[in-house]
Amino acid sequence: MDKFMNALLLKRFSLLQAFILLCVVTLIVMLVVITMEFVLAENLRQRFGETDWVLPSLVATVLLTVAAGIVTMAVLFYRSKLKRPLELLKQASENISANDLSFSISYDSRDEMGELISVFENMRSQLEKNVKTLWRSVEERKQLNAIFAHDLRTPLSVLKGNAELLSTYLPEKKLSEEKVLDLIHTMNLHILRLENYTEAMNSVQKLEDVPMQHHTMDTISFTTVLNDSAEQIAKQSGIRFVSNSEYDNTIIQVDPYIIMQIFENMVANGTRYAVSQLNVHYDIQEGMMKITVSDDGPGFSDEALLKAVLPFYRGEVWDASEHRGLGLYVCKLFCEKHEGSLQIANGPNGGGSVTASFRTQVDK
Repeated sequence: MDKFMNALLLKRFSLLQAFILLCVVTLIVMLVVITMEFVLAENLRQRFGETDWVLPSLVATVLLTVAAGIVTMAVLFYRSKLKRPLELLKQASENISANDLSFSISYDSRDEMGELISVFENMRSQLEKNVKTLWRSVEERKQLNAIFAHDLRTPLSVLKGNAELLSTYLPEKKLSEEKVLDLIHTMNLHILRLENYTEAMNSVQKLEDVPMQHHTMDTISFTTVLNDSAEQIAKQSGIRFVSNSEYDNTIIQVDPYIIMQIFENMVANGTRYAVSQLNVHYDIQEGMMKITVSDDGPGFSDEALLKAVLPFYRGEVWDASEHRGLGLYVCKLFCEKHEGSLQIANGPNGGGSVTASFRTQVDK
């Protein structure tokens, strides 16, 4: 039967054309069979004479032939034009119901069922693209929320430390007016930073969209603020903090909040592995500002040197409540946004060393 259907080349015809063709072929075959039945009936009549059973038998045989022809035509039409595409559509629907879009369907026919399967495949392909886009959007938002929570911890810690310092020593008048004003200035800076950061996170869909806002400031005031934050972070871990610089006081144009995020993530990463001391070195020359944070810990492993800047890489640290593996990844992205880079290495005397560089306009 399959060879017969292939011989008819039904796949090249539309459903209506195939139906008409099968009707014509079936009609011709039935006419031939019915003719043969009449010939047989005539032979029987001549052989047995006029009998009562020949005519009823002929009528019954003709009716059976017509019924068999109609059924055969319907089966041929179904098997040749409907069975395979319906099976494909059923299997594809089951896959989609099971949230499996990693398949494709095709049907080599020029009829309406072939067009239907082609349209269904286009729909599946577009649905797969939309699901992947939605999945990426959800993952990017989850990652952004994780980074947001991660980066809020440092300014909150600085505010908490300064508030505790004021509440402890201010009533006893152990703080000078200059020191109090300095602490308030630092707290206001971090509060403004939190406000700007929260506003930015509400408007962006992924970390790369965080806007850059350059401000003009002098290097001494800026690095003093950075050192205050680093001292608070190191103090919480019981680590000694030491800083040194290699620049003359200049006026620079940078995004201070971006750089503070980079710096605090580097310091937090350094205090996590430092044994007793954390070192920060500032260098500004040829339109570039470099900040190197080094520690006296065990240094980076060979694997960490390759993967430390990847998101959620945590090495041997698995306490998710304390370390999510986002700090250096954020540093890398923000350095690149600031036309710079992030370099990871081990120091000549041991310990890890992370250098962040970013472009800045410098006026002497």
